[in-house]
Amino acid sequence: MIEPERPPRPELAPERAPEPDAALVARLRSAGCVFAEDEARLLTAAAASPEELERLVAQRVEGFPLEALLGWAEFFGLRIALEPGVFVPRRRTEFLVAKAIDASLGRPSGDAVMVDLCCGAGAIGAAVASRVGPDVQIHAADIEPAAVRCARANLEPRGTVHEGDLYDALPANLRGRVTVLAVNAPYVPTDAIAMMPPEARLFEPAIALDGGADGLDIHRRVAAGAAEWLAPDGVLLIESGRRQAETSADLFRAAGLTARVETSDDLDATVVIATQ
Repeated sequence: MIEPERPPRPELAPERAPEPDAALVARLRSAGCVFAEDEARLLTAAAASPEELERLVAQRVEGFPLEALLGWAEFFGLRIALEPGVFVPRRRTEFLVAKAIDASLGRPSGDAVMVDLCCGAGAIGAAVASRVGPDVQIHAADIEPAAVRCARANLEPRGTVHEGDLYDALPANLRGRVTVLAVNAPYVPTDAIAMMPPEARLFEPAIALDGGADGLDIHRRVAAGAAEWLAPDGVLLIESGRRQAETSADLFRAAGLTARVETSDDLDATVVIATQ
């Protein structure tokens, strides 16, 4: 659920945003912001007063994620609402979204159920909802209350958001009916957390980053319940690190599913795809 680098150049900057102050740009650049001018424009546009701008810039210099300060992140052409302490969706996860959209389309009316598990701010569910028809029933679930609040802001009323631990959060009547199960679970090994960028490891929730000793603790739990929740023709998509992907795929094979690994070099993304 995490990538080693921060998201690429900020997008969706206001078209008529004022030119940023040169001193502000210099402060951001000195703090290590690669796209300092773009960030300065976004922060300037977001601030209602010079005092608020100073507060936002000071927090950014301290390492706060830009998206949390703006209150949104660009993802799959959407603005995903965020609040501080909620996992910021990464662009690489758009590869998983594209696969989820492909798997959701073309099913008989009323039969399609898509679940965004470990949904964070609901970015995957919102992105899929923006492209599929109303006949696809969309659910999302996360254990973190702040993430659930954001997911509801991003997904409802198009979808339904549940709070709880993995499958325990889902309505019982979805058991055996999920046609697309999209999962962006944490997969960073515990020992690797210290090597992540400060704005991720210091300002995003550990529960959204730490995947245990080998990074696959949550993958094991997802695999254990997948066959029970998937429809007979259901598809499970779970993001993984490239070096972990085959090990993750083996977890789903051991659970009785057929699994393969697909990658995107453009997005530096890896997804394990498992079917009944």
